[in-house]
Amino acid sequence: MLNWKSARVRCIRAFAAMAMGAALAISGAAGVYAQADTTGSALKSLDKRVPASRAQAQLSFAPIVKRAAPAVVNVYSKRIVKNRGVSPFFRDFPFPEFFGRSFRIPRQRVQRSLGSGVIVRPNGVIVTNNHVIRGGTEIQVVLSDGREFEADIVLSDEKTDLAVLKVNPRGERLPFLKFSDSDDLEVGDLVLAIGNPFGVGQTVTSGIVSALARTQAGISDFQFFIQTDAAINPGNSGGALINMNGELAGINTAIFSRSGGSNGIGFAIPANMVRVVVRSSRVGGRVKRPWLGVSLQNVTPELAESFRLPRPRGALITGLRPKGPLARAGLRTGDVIVEVDGKPVQSPQELRYRIATKALGGRAMLGYFRNGRKNAAAMPLMEAPEIPPRNISKLVGPHPLSGITVANLSPALVEEIGFKGRANGVIVLSPGRGAARFNNIRSGDIIVELEGTRIHRVDDLRRMLRRQRNRWNIVIIRNGERISGTLSG
Repeated sequence: MLNWKSARVRCIRAFAAMAMGAALAISGAAGVYAQADTTGSALKSLDKRVPASRAQAQLSFAPIVKRAAPAVVNVYSKRIVKNRGVSPFFRDFPFPEFFGRSFRIPRQRVQRSLGSGVIVRPNGVIVTNNHVIRGGTEIQVVLSDGREFEADIVLSDEKTDLAVLKVNPRGERLPFLKFSDSDDLEVGDLVLAIGNPFGVGQTVTSGIVSALARTQAGISDFQFFIQTDAAINPGNSGGALINMNGELAGINTAIFSRSGGSNGIGFAIPANMVRVVVRSSRVGGRVKRPWLGVSLQNVTPELAESFRLPRPRGALITGLRPKGPLARAGLRTGDVIVEVDGKPVQSPQELRYRIATKALGGRAMLGYFRNGRKNAAAMPLMEAPEIPPRNISKLVGPHPLSGITVANLSPALVEEIGFKGRANGVIVLSPGRGAARFNNIRSGDIIVELEGTRIHRVDDLRRMLRRQRNRWNIVIIRNGERISGTLSG
């Protein structure tokens, strides 16, 4: 006869053991660890026991939060926005006839934004998102203990959507977070997000690393993000994503949401990229990164088969600057880069990220395939050269390009403005308000010919425009397409 009572007890004990086994994965908070096999490559067994103490039964993130939360701050940014025109309310009514034609909406209004930030140096160096402080004229930082500081913008970087602020703690050491090696993160690791969502005050949410190396988020130029299901909402931007050691794993940046609230898909900039920006802020100016000097393409299954690759991964070189770092390393068009310093490369975005997190000087070891065989090469980590000098110039005079601002498209300028197209010639930085605007000249256009003469430099363009003509034949490159036309003026 089946003993239902004993079976029930066994079931309850088995369920408790399973729950305890899951709780053991949290480890650090209660000091209970999973036992690994001798190779350390996989879990061999779990110590399945009923909690022996209250401390073991009440596993908590509280010790980690107490250590990390004081380093997470609120960031308030204020900027002045100009209004234009008459208020829409008065546009369709005869009130101006009574109050005068000068009855207009205020020409300026104050716009405020709210975000979070992370103290990363005890002397008051703070990291936040660039979009939190963009255009801000006054930046205020509020610590978790209520203290307020005026902050200066030391560096802002559009490419990574990161900004570095500085407050004056008047000799006091502020609480700060240490950087982790974000390459050590694995999918399934527990993480905490700390920030100020919706301005309600400092809030902590927990989750796991849902994915790594997300490259299709469309957030910044360097598409390589940590994805997490820890709740991230408006106001969390610039806040901390921390690991179970209480270290900074990333800066929370964006969410995927149709409603504006958290749907369990949040993105954080990895700590290794944040470290590069903070390091650059010590000398001010802009972020200096190693230069690749190549055009890249994803490797499709069809390309992988044609290149005799074991699987479709890596970054295919489709164009190479003759004196660029990869050319110096001996790589060629058609090579497929699959590793940087032993780290796998799945896509062009990941290659750019891996190189961007390296310091200038020294070398990076690349693994690549050529003719179906894997090779290795040492790539010099060098900055993009300013050759030719950009020579930014505003053109004026009685010609159809009057008012435009142009520059020589050097590799350094290409990297700085994030230009994706042709890397040689004279680029239009701004069409201005003159004749060029009415001739449909746009920012990003590359002027390659004028009146049949090849334009290599700004000086070539100036020389041609000194001639007196009523009509000008011009050739430009726009979004990779060659366009010919005639300008009048």
